[in-house]
Amino acid sequence: MRSVLFVCTANICRSPMARGVLSGLTTGKDLLIDAAGTHDYYVGKPPFPQAVEAAQRRGYDLTQYVARQVNGHDFDRFDLILAMAGEHLEHLRAMAPSRCRQKIELFLEYGDAFHGQDVPDPFGRADLEFERALDRIEDGCRGLARVLMR
Repeated sequence: MRSVLFVCTANICRSPMARGVLSGLTTGKDLLIDAAGTHDYYVGKPPFPQAVEAAQRRGYDLTQYVARQVNGHDFDRFDLILAMAGEHLEHLRAMAPSRCRQKIELFLEYGDAFHGQDVPDPFGRADLEFERALDRIEDGCRGLARVLMR
């Protein structure tokens, strides 16, 4: 089974949205998809309401998810560890065992329209910023799904 971990800062906006989108695009496939945060600000809390609402408007369900922090076991457990932004990429590479660093990538390296860019943090911003984040997340997840389904 292939496995993917999405990582953002607090695990209440970007990474849960990415988890929901990829799960929706790969329904019925043998994949382990999860999300985590680099920090423990909201561990055990549900995704931010604006993230849930934006995802629901596009047909993705985030309601069963709770935030967690990246842990040392994640580096061995997941085939791909995808950072939502450059700051997460640096954080993950600094904490990963050297044998696992090749698994860590910037998420939007898989995107077409937003290739190589960050997914900006919509937390504390207007609903439109959650929609813009989802535009980038859907772009990256479409590209990632093509790779995973080969």
